[in-house]
Amino acid sequence: MRSDSEIPAHIAIVMDGNGRWALQRKRPRSMGHKAGLKSLRSIIEYCGKLGVRELTVFAFSSENWNRPEQEVNRLMDLFMRALDREAKELNENNVRIRFIGDVGEFSPALQQKIHRAQAQTARNTRMTFNVAVNYGGRWDIVQAARKLAEDCSRGLIKPEDINEELLAKQISLSESTDPDLLIRTGGEMRISNFLLWQSAYTELHFTPTLWPDFGPECLDEAIAAYQSRERRFGLTSEQLRKSTRISRQPASGPTA
Repeated sequence: MRSDSEIPAHIAIVMDGNGRWALQRKRPRSMGHKAGLKSLRSIIEYCGKLGVRELTVFAFSSENWNRPEQEVNRLMDLFMRALDREAKELNENNVRIRFIGDVGEFSPALQQKIHRAQAQTARNTRMTFNVAVNYGGRWDIVQAARKLAEDCSRGLIKPEDINEELLAKQISLSESTDPDLLIRTGGEMRISNFLLWQSAYTELHFTPTLWPDFGPECLDEAIAAYQSRERRFGLTSEQLRKSTRISRQPASGPTA
């Protein structure tokens, strides 16, 4: 990899492949989810060492409710049992945890654990760890549009006032920078309704590695691929190079 200054500030990950990892080993799918949690701990720790400022993971999508009831129940049970332990460890390592998504659909006990984990780590500054649960990118845009519609009905804004900036303020992660790099494990080449608004200019990296096998060396590969790209944000390469040259010129000061 290149210098630390080119480490992506915000990485997002679609953690795919837990079930297939377990089936390949003729084990229950729940074993794959447990192995995936172990991999997640490793990646959080490594991101902290690299200086990544923010990590966002897709833990449970709004579509995952359609999976077999037994698997969903086991996922919820794993989430419940892991949350207190993981929050304690994150807090000890100065990591802030936030949850995005429609958490109101979870059980009252799980909601209480979610709120407690967020409050416990709210003042931490080393890194922010965002967990998307019962989340969907389309849901995110709809809930933001609904909030703006409510503001219009209350006379706080006019319809013609609505622009990208106003909508962005209502989107999940509105306080964060957009992801620089989005990684999907497991071989699928789609983002599956994850951070649709926030990923407009995010660099995408797809790997066949199943999530439980995704370790620091795999993250290094994804970051190296990211660093090899030219991020133009709609500009031409020539414009980008010119802008970079100007920004690197020393400021002129008073002459003696």
